[in-house]
Amino acid sequence: MTKTFTLKEGQKPAKEQLEEVREAAKREIQFDEDAPELSAAMYKAFKSSVAQRNRRKRNA
Repeated sequence: MTKTFTLKEGQKPAKEQLEEVREAAKREIQFDEDAPELSAAMYKAFKSSVAQRNRRKRNA
């Protein structure tokens, strides 16, 4: 499950939000058929695509 917290500029997260993030960071990633673990080659391709996306965002 993915949970998103959106903070506006200058806004600080609530203590409950920070605690939830800390607890989530301790858990292991659960892979399944909908979200399989990436192979080394797939991870490299994903990392490259993220870098390209971020460059485009920065230059836009």
